[in-house]
Amino acid sequence: MPGDPDGRAERASWLHIALTPGIGPVTAARLLAALGLPEDILGTSHAGLAALIGPAAAASLLHDDPIRTAAIRASLAWSEQPHCHLLTLAHPAYPARLLQSADPPPVLWAQGRIELLAGAALAMVGSRSATRGGIETARSFANSLGERGITIVSGLAQGIDAAAHRGALDTAGGTVAVLGTGTDRIYPRQQAALAAAIAQRGLLLSELPPGTEPRRGAFPRRNRLIAGLSLGVLVVEAAVQSGSLITARLAADLGRDVFAMPGSIHSPTAKGCHQLIKQGARLVESVADVLSELGLDSLAGPTPRPLANTGALPEDPLLAALGWDPVDPETLLERLQSGALGARRTARNTAAEQDRIPPEGPCSAQSLPVEAVGMLERLVGLELSGRVERLADGRFKRLFK
Repeated sequence: MPGDPDGRAERASWLHIALTPGIGPVTAARLLAALGLPEDILGTSHAGLAALIGPAAAASLLHDDPIRTAAIRASLAWSEQPHCHLLTLAHPAYPARLLQSADPPPVLWAQGRIELLAGAALAMVGSRSATRGGIETARSFANSLGERGITIVSGLAQGIDAAAHRGALDTAGGTVAVLGTGTDRIYPRQQAALAAAIAQRGLLLSELPPGTEPRRGAFPRRNRLIAGLSLGVLVVEAAVQSGSLITARLAADLGRDVFAMPGSIHSPTAKGCHQLIKQGARLVESVADVLSELGLDSLAGPTPRPLANTGALPEDPLLAALGWDPVDPETLLERLQSGALGARRTARNTAAEQDRIPPEGPCSAQSLPVEAVGMLERLVGLELSGRVERLADGRFKRLFK
């Protein structure tokens, strides 16, 4: 813009469009397509604007508004802080994938590393009430994908979102947190420390100006940005009514890949993922599944550490008996007893073949490798070490460790 060497007036005109009540992204896109840049829009007569967006919206756009003027000044001042950026549709760092959506925001408020918007990105979303196993899986997948240079995008919610951000935060790919508030109004408040770390080492992103508090309707709209920024969406755990399924649907509408992790048929947080898989989402069991579907197989992972002992260690019998689905203590004890009986039969058969038949004896609880009380003590120890999770109904579930 002539006479605007630092671009301040140009940014102000974009903010004028974005911060006018009643002018959302769809209306803004219509005006930009018909009239050109924001300064051209603001130079159009009321009649000309009314023909495009109606008289009320035209009046709102052209009339003086002290609240909007103050908000524009506040956003301009915010953008002058270190690592704070106003990304307009004309800005070179505006995410290209978002431009493919029907309603890209005319302005994004970004705090942190805006270069993260340029690389390959995958959204990871899921339940706020995630299981410990789901949280560990999300963190591990995000870390592995991030180490391969893939940026992890999520919504800063508790549960799966937070685990994905933490897993990717200090990797090569990094993480982007898309907010349903202003970048200075973190919700939920429990995520303030994580948000501060992302602002320093990742990127906070919002289509809402600083000072915007949580409000109804903002978070579903945030989900469309999560989907739009990414090559695909991976749902780790989700109930049937989860907002994560909305994000997945929005991604599918944009032609993006949708991935879902299966879980136990008894778990409410797996039913949403199973529904997605029935509808055509790609079932994911490993990072390789995601890389292959996205055509990113060539991205090398971190060099594995050499093992100190190349011999395979025997699996803990209790973990082996647990398997990977939730199990109650009584069933677990039966599995252990059955395994012990099988082991004794094998030992007797081997001894008989070698003419060393041991004397008969009862297979009592004391002869088992783990008796009932001892089993519960072992389960508590495994729970404290993060290898087993105790569910609300008293069952135990093995975690991915």
